[in-house]
Amino acid sequence: MQLIRDDLAVKARLLPPTDDGFLMLAAEAGRWFGFLPSAHTTLAARLQKLAPTVEAREATVFRALLRPPGEGDELLTARGLHPARYDVVVLFRTATVDGALALRESAAYRQLVETARAGSRRTHEVVASNAARIADVDHGPDHAFLFNYFYADDRETLLKVWQYTAGWFQQKTSLPNSVLMRPLDGEPADYGIINHGSWPTVPTFLPSLLFRPSFRSFVLANFKANGIAAQPIVYRRMEPQNR
Repeated sequence: MQLIRDDLAVKARLLPPTDDGFLMLAAEAGRWFGFLPSAHTTLAARLQKLAPTVEAREATVFRALLRPPGEGDELLTARGLHPARYDVVVLFRTATVDGALALRESAAYRQLVETARAGSRRTHEVVASNAARIADVDHGPDHAFLFNYFYADDRETLLKVWQYTAGWFQQKTSLPNSVLMRPLDGEPADYGIINHGSWPTVPTFLPSLLFRPSFRSFVLANFKANGIAAQPIVYRRMEPQNR
């Protein structure tokens, strides 16, 4: 691992990982205009109706809000990987990884997948374990939610670099929670890890990503120096239909 600007390097304060399993379905349904998605909520609304029929500890549907600055387009192109442009995400959390694997085979989940595929250009499914966490993600209705889709040739280097960049987010944006989802062996290799976190409001973090110089000189610079493609997307939670 190569560390750029070690004067800013502070590892994230972490809790022990959990035994939770995660089943994530992401879909690219609408269009992106630069960093903003189209107002495409039709598919998200359909999946919101189906998600409660899938028996999981937690089921949450998200629609994209914006794409903050990232890193690694050249690396993705060189590896033949399509950039992450998912404007709808459904995340299921289970008590165990085996529970997530079983959930993927359920009839209710397969119906949800068929609906997502029919209403989008591209989907991505993955079962993951919890590799690290700052704290469990608070899925409060008004929060802003991050999914950061990371790719690197060396996943162990990626995990090490993430500890320092997550430390920056804790210090500079008061990031209160984050879980690092690590795809199981044999799952699609487009992303070595997927980071999921939340903030109470968008102003909590967005100004730091746009205007704080160390975001580029430390966070993005360390991703680039270590061959990491970071593809963050910020989402809102879809409200339950019975609200």
